Amino acid sequence: MSYPFPIPTPGTHTRPFWEGAKLGKLMLPRCQDCNRVHWYPRFLCPVCHSNNLEWVQASGEGRIHTYAVQHLAFGPWAKEAPFVTAYIDLNEGDRMLTVLRGVDPNKPQDIKIGARVRVEFEAANDDMHIPFWRVVED
Repeated sequence: MSYPFPIPTPGTHTRPFWEGAKLGKLMLPRCQDCNRVHWYPRFLCPVCHSNNLEWVQASGEGRIHTYAVQHLAFGPWAKEAPFVTAYIDLNEGDRMLTVLRGVDPNKPQDIKIGARVRVEFEAANDDMHIPFWRVVED
């Protein structure tokens, strides 16, 4: 069975992220001048505009900042509806958008803002692993 969703094409500025994902590691760009991580990858730090960046392995943990239940979706995601998307506050200080796993979209009252989550990677093919986040029990 082939992966049913769009598969990203790594660019020069995202390659370290996807190489880490293939190894089950969440890699984030960090500015060496202001020491802030940022998501999404770009060539300049969005905080201080330095191009003095390095890639660091993140904890792969965070908390739900907010979420939404997607009842209507198009294209390859249509058959998945309803599903939950969420913004995750990473332990390292930035925020990432994701499809949240391990929650029931038909019971949104059970999804808690601030709940702990951990990243997991799903193989789209031999070279590409896609990050998703899952609620973990305290």
